[in-house]
Amino acid sequence: MPRVSIIILNWNGWKDTIECLESLYRINYPNYDVIVVDNGSQDDSVQKIKEYCAGKIEVNSKFFEYSPYNKPIKVFEISEDDARQGKFNRSLYEKYDVNRRLILIRNKGNYGFAGGNNIGIKFALSVLNPEYILLLNNDTVVDRNFLIEMVKVAESDEKIGVVGPKIYYYDMDSRIAFTISKLILWKGKEKRYGAGEIDKGQWNKITEGDKIEGSCMLIKKEVFSKIGFFDEKFFCYWEETDLCFRAKRNNYKLIYVPTAKIWHKIAASSGGKFSPFYIYYMTRNRLWFLRKHTLRNFKINLLYTMFFEIWFKTAIYLIYKKYPPAFINYFRGILDGILKHP
Repeated sequence: MPRVSIIILNWNGWKDTIECLESLYRINYPNYDVIVVDNGSQDDSVQKIKEYCAGKIEVNSKFFEYSPYNKPIKVFEISEDDARQGKFNRSLYEKYDVNRRLILIRNKGNYGFAGGNNIGIKFALSVLNPEYILLLNNDTVVDRNFLIEMVKVAESDEKIGVVGPKIYYYDMDSRIAFTISKLILWKGKEKRYGAGEIDKGQWNKITEGDKIEGSCMLIKKEVFSKIGFFDEKFFCYWEETDLCFRAKRNNYKLIYVPTAKIWHKIAASSGGKFSPFYIYYMTRNRLWFLRKHTLRNFKINLLYTMFFEIWFKTAIYLIYKKYPPAFINYFRGILDGILKHP
């Protein structure tokens, strides 16, 4: 089976991360690496992850029972500088079983989703030479068959560049969060098929679309050599849309695989969808994405935002939610999206 390097970004979220890891080490795929990139956490995330690997912290989850049988897990801890330079003892690393080893990269700062993942991706491609990169949010839990199902589809067609699973809400495990999306450029929005629906088999067909959700993306290594990496100017949000857009422009297919399943604690790392952080970056980066790729649609979207959306958002943030910080950061996002250069 093709080698897959799995990259998980952690920032002050060790409890989510070790639950994700425990689910990963149960998968039935035989050839993978697990790389945790700590994005300059300010808590004791690194220590807690190492304690989990040593078998000192048990993971409680409604999706599985904790297993002590693959502990201890050997942690290969490396600095950001060593990761960038490709300094790594691969011969020692390869002596361990796939479910008893972990690479832990310690970044000096928080470089966002784009910057943090880029460090992990470049390290994996240069040192481990996988056929695929799997980007996986730390606040997810995976089904044991998810990876083999995605790889099987990806291998079926050389034009397939990016593959994604069926994603359920973590707290509503039969309700769909994401399948695949279609971009509506003039609105600067995406149509998310199946989002919020109870799964009754209505989205059980392999489907091609415009965007794979960034919480779980399987990407062929050739995609990076052809289109480059994540655009770090986005920091977080819309960077995976940007990458998918560039992949599709280069004639790669983006495919949703319904037999691959994961569960996601939506927006856990950013404080939720009404947090000022989330609202600012989603608003700013939407405008930056349109400026970068289609100036005509940027101008149309600006009119749409000013004459329609702004009133709707004002009603939500000030009247319904009564939360001025969200309102302020929405306007900050608009201004920076228009006035600042991406």
